[in-house]
Amino acid sequence: MHCFKDKFTTELISSEMDSTDSSMNKKSKEIERCYDDYPKKRKRPCQVAVVIPTMEESKAAAASSSPATHGSISVIGRRRAMEDAVVVVPGLVAAGQWCGGYDFFAVYDGHGGTLVANACRDRLHLLLADEVKENAKKGLDWYEVMCSCFMKMDKEIGVGGEAHDDGGGNTTGSTAAVVVVGKKEIVVANCGDSRAVLCRGGVAVPLSRDHKPDRPDERERIEAAGGRVINWNGSRVLGVLATSRSIGDHSMKPFVISEPETMVYERTECDEFVVVASDGLWDVVSNKFVCEVVRSCLHGQIKRNLKEESVVVSNATEAASLLAELAMARGSKDNISVIVIQLNNITSS
Repeated sequence: MHCFKDKFTTELISSEMDSTDSSMNKKSKEIERCYDDYPKKRKRPCQVAVVIPTMEESKAAAASSSPATHGSISVIGRRRAMEDAVVVVPGLVAAGQWCGGYDFFAVYDGHGGTLVANACRDRLHLLLADEVKENAKKGLDWYEVMCSCFMKMDKEIGVGGEAHDDGGGNTTGSTAAVVVVGKKEIVVANCGDSRAVLCRGGVAVPLSRDHKPDRPDERERIEAAGGRVINWNGSRVLGVLATSRSIGDHSMKPFVISEPETMVYERTECDEFVVVASDGLWDVVSNKFVCEVVRSCLHGQIKRNLKEESVVVSNATEAASLLAELAMARGSKDNISVIVIQLNNITSS
């Protein structure tokens, strides 16, 4: 099946300069029809690899109590629709009597539409800020905070939810990879197959684990709830969804849940940066190579060739953009969203 996909990708790229090739168009239509008879987490591929980036640099990092600076990019890639969403909120929670200051970073990878990813983009960080302020008074418990926040978000986009009365969350969903950076700790809450990776002393350290249906503990949980994991173009819950946890997808409950896995890591002097990205990157580039590319970029050793020399971007934004271009070059078929969070002051060598 992988060889079949690779062949399809090659044909799509070659047809970019010759859209009148009738035999190629016929093959493309036949391939699409093969997958029209069942629902699953997918987005229809387009004929041309369109890249529409949105970039963001940290201008407010100096005002935040946390030293993290960042760069981010989100591209549509080889999809007809953009269903990813990226959120960066420096100083989401200001330092106060009960807790330190925290910066918020998140990548949401929607499926079945943009409704849930956009709802998370607009609301989840606000819910988190309220939870932190309330929970900090009795001693900040990040596991309780993140779980409560994700559950509230999931409820809002359900049937009759406050955010959307049309109940779109029944048939659409989104992953959520949330990273909260404070002076002493890094908090990661993950729900789905987006991922966060830390570079510590030049070594790639996974901060989250992908929620795939064929992960042994996830398969056991799904089957214990009465569901099945079916291999249909990859392992899928009930043969439909390629991720075992998400916000939304209420028609798939109780097999697909919105409870995040939350991890708290103590910061060290060796911590260099964190990369948070959707599976459009991780499906084609390894954790190790991602860290090597970002590290070289932050040290000023590699740069993209910009058409306009007057354009000035930070090294973190440069790194995020390079990763997106690398994923495209390696044949990523998905939307690609990347955030690079710099944790120390690296100077160009």
